[in-house]
Amino acid sequence: MTQDSAHSPTIAPATFALAFDTSPTPMLVTDARAPDNPIIWVNDAFLAQTGYARAELVGRNCRMLQGAETDSREVARMRAALAAAEPVAVEILNYRKDGTPFWNGMTINPIRDAAGDIAYFFAAQADMTDKRRAETAMRGTNDELERQVGERTADLEYALAQKTALLHEVDHRVKNNLQVISSLMLLKARRTPEGEARDALQNMAERIGALSTAHRMLYSSGDVAHFNLSDFTGDFLSDLEAGLDPERTRIEARVEPIAVAAAMAAPLSLMIHELTTNAVRHAFPAGRSGRLTVNAHREDETLVLVIADDGVGLAAAPPNPAGFGRTLVDMVVRQLRGSIVWADGTPGTRVEIRVPLRGAA
Repeated sequence: MTQDSAHSPTIAPATFALAFDTSPTPMLVTDARAPDNPIIWVNDAFLAQTGYARAELVGRNCRMLQGAETDSREVARMRAALAAAEPVAVEILNYRKDGTPFWNGMTINPIRDAAGDIAYFFAAQADMTDKRRAETAMRGTNDELERQVGERTADLEYALAQKTALLHEVDHRVKNNLQVISSLMLLKARRTPEGEARDALQNMAERIGALSTAHRMLYSSGDVAHFNLSDFTGDFLSDLEAGLDPERTRIEARVEPIAVAAAMAAPLSLMIHELTTNAVRHAFPAGRSGRLTVNAHREDETLVLVIADDGVGLAAAPPNPAGFGRTLVDMVVRQLRGSIVWADGTPGTRVEIRVPLRGAA
C-alpha cells in the first residue's frame, strides 16, 4: 500500500451538499455579496421548521421570519455581528408561515472566498420553544415556592415576635412579683427583733432581689433567649458597692460580655450574689479593710468564674451556724453540672467555679 492510499479519499462537493440537504438540523446560506444578504439555499429541515416552500424563501432576507414580539436588541446584536463579519449565536422569537411563534436558536458564521473576502453566511438553527416553555414553567414554580416560603417566613417571624413578647411579659411579671416578695420580707425583717430570724429574712430578701435583677435584665434585653453575665455583674456590684465604705472595702471586676442561656440566669445570679455578699460580710471583720475581685471569662465552651478576697480566709472566719451560703453555692454549681474549688489564699479566700456553657451564644 502506497503512502497516498493510506489517506481517506477526497469527498466530492456533491456529497457535502447531500449531507447538508438531508441533515435534521435546519440550515441556510445567504449571499453576503448580493444586496440585502438574501437567502440562496435552505435544507428540508429549515422548510419543515418554518412552513415555507423553498421558492418563498430564496432571494429574501431572513428578517421575514421576525415579528411583533421579536427582541429588537437581539436583532441589532445579530446585525452588528454580520456587519463586522463575526460569528454570532442568538436566540430570538421567529414566526412560521402560519404565524405560529417559535424560539429560534441560531449560530451564524461567515464564509470567506479564496481571496479572503466574505462571500456567504451559514446559519444552523434549532427550535428552542420547548426549552423556553420549561424555563418559564420553572420560573413560575420558583416564584410560587418563593411566595410560599415568604408567607411561611412571615408566619414564623410573627410567631417568634409573639413568643418574644410573651417571654418579655413573663420576665416583667416575674420581676415585679419578686420585687414585691423582697419588699415584704424586708418589711417583715424590720419588724422582727434582732437575731437569726431577722438576719435570715434580710438575706432571703437580698437573694430574691438578685433574682429580680436577673429577670429585669432579661426583660429589658432584646434577646430573651440569652443572659449577659457582664451586664448583670456590673449592675449587681454597683448596688453592692453603694452600701459599702469605699475607703475600707474595694470591689474590682473583670467580666467578659459572655452570653449564657436564659435558663442559667437565676442560678448564676444567685451564685454571684452569695459569694460576693458573703465575702463582704465575713472576710473583713472588725473594721478590716480589703479588696474583693470578681473575674469571669470563657474557655472554649466553659465559663470560668473566680471570686477572691484578701480577707481573713475560710479558717479564720467566725462560725455562722445559721448560714447556708456555701451550701447554696455548692448546690447551684451541681445544678449547672459544674465544678467548684474553695481555697484559702495568701491571704483571703479564692473560689473558682467552672460551668459548661450549654446553649451559650
